[in-house]
Parts: sequence; structure tokens; C-alpha cells
Amino acid sequence: MALYRSSLPQLGGEIFLIDGGIETSLIFDQGLDLPLFAAYPLLDTVEGRAALHIYLAPYLEIASQHGTGFIIETPTWRANADWGAQLGHDAAELDRINRLAVDVALETRHSCDVVAPVLISGLLGPRGDGYVVDQVMTPADAAAYHRAQIATFADTEADLITAITMTTAEEATGVVLAAKALNMPAVIGFTVETDGRLPSGQPLGDAITAVDNATDSWAAYYMINCAHPTHFADALDTSEPWTTRIRSIRANASMMSHEQLNEAEELDAGDPADLAARYLSLREMLPRINVVGGCCGTDHRHIAAIAQALAPI
Repeated sequence: MALYRSSLPQLGGEIFLIDGGIETSLIFDQGLDLPLFAAYPLLDTVEGRAALHIYLAPYLEIASQHGTGFIIETPTWRANADWGAQLGHDAAELDRINRLAVDVALETRHSCDVVAPVLISGLLGPRGDGYVVDQVMTPADAAAYHRAQIATFADTEADLITAITMTTAEEATGVVLAAKALNMPAVIGFTVETDGRLPSGQPLGDAITAVDNATDSWAAYYMINCAHPTHFADALDTSEPWTTRIRSIRANASMMSHEQLNEAEELDAGDPADLAARYLSLREMLPRINVVGGCCGTDHRHIAAIAQALAPI
């Protein structure tokens, strides 16, 4: 059993940082080609692992400077059966690559100088597109689909799994059911449109409540990711109990909609200082928010600004 698996330290309320938008950073900052927006193939080459190290190093330095904890997310958002098949990887290859991702994360944890806890999270993505609901699975089908990747992570030293850009409550429920069956802590990250609703059209609060009701609240907490704070701040009714389940934010740098981001040819990095101020406002609204990072368009500059706002030196 991994060191923190039985008791996740971020549940104590101390600030934990995560990285930013890994795929957009690798593409636009390092000039790498990521077919199907998949970063996990980089794990298989010396050059690729070096690129991942270059990407992650500034974030760990920020955590060290501010005395915060850190969560290393494996670059495995696309390392599931459907996306893997498009990249030529079968079940055995995906099992190997997900294990390798944790091994690389372990090496990073052992070599970094962050004093506070550093956790390893096995990262999952949706079966389909992260912005569009192109197929709706039942919770049982979703549990069966995602179980293989979760089972791999459960058999490693990963401390938890995190599923991001979930577009439906049904798929998120399946992820949590599979994690529960494997006794693996789980975090669910929902993405929302500019109206604060999931791409399925479901209100965020209804989705969180539905997942909790179907899983006996197994998820450790919930995250909002791949949306700008202006898209969802007004949907957070602090009088509703479901908002207490939100502990993590990984926002986009850009205020553009998902459709606009898909069509954009240049990276919109937004304003790191403005984004940090919005994170501070969200934390003042929901004091449980203590696990913070970024998504599309964000890099270490944004996380440094957020860390300065939420965890001053």
C-alpha cells in the first residue's frame, strides 16, 4: 500500500499544488508533437522523459519555495483503451505504460526537494472527447471500461487516481465505482461550459450529488477543471451542501469557450495575476479549496502566481 493511500494529507486542508496544462505546454512551449493530444508516449523515450522532467521541474521548485505539498499527475490522460488503440497500443502496452508513468513519478518524488508531502496520482481521462459528449455510457459500462487503468494504478505505488475532464455524471460514477471496488482513493474533475453546466447540460451540483448518491460518497473530493473561473463561479451556491465537496480547481488560462479553444491556432495564456486573484476569490467563497493547479494554457507562471496568492512565502 502506498504511503498516503490510507489517509490523503490534502484532506487536512493544507495547500497542495498541481502542475498546469501539460499538453499545451509541451506543444506550444517545447514544440513537441502530441498526436491525439496524448503525452504518455513520451514516457517510452529518453528524450520524451527529459521533456517531461523539464516541464515538471519548475512546479516542484514553486512548491519547495512556498512549503506546500505537491501532487504529481501521471501524463496518462489518454492512456485508456479507445485512445490507446488509435495510437497502436493494446491492453498489455497500456498496462506497461501506466506502470512506467508511476515509476517515473516515483523517481521524480525521490529526487525533488519538496519537504511537504508529494503524492502520485494516476491520471485518467474520458473515454471520448473531453469537451463533447459523443457517447453516454451507463455507470456499469463506465466502471467496466475504466477498471483496467485503475487496477494498474492500484497495483503500483500511486496514492490515488484522478479522472479529469469528465463530461457526464454517468461516466464519473463508473470511475468512482471501479475505484471503490479496488479500494483506491478517487478524485473526480468535471469540466463545464461557459454557463457552468457540464457538456451534457447537467448542472454541476446535480452531477456531484448524483455521483455521491450512487457511490456512497466514495470520491475523496471533486475538482473543476478545463474551464475559466468566469465560467463557473456564479454556479457555486455556497448554501448548497454539494459545494463542500469541491476541494480542487484546475482552471484554464483563457476565458474562451471549449469550441473557441478547439478552433484557436495560437495559445491564449491569459493573465496569471488575474487568474490567481480569481483563485483567491474562489477560496474565500469555498474555504475547502486547497488543491490547485492549472489546465489548458497555464504554465509555471500561473501556478507561481496562484501559490503566491494562496500560500505566501
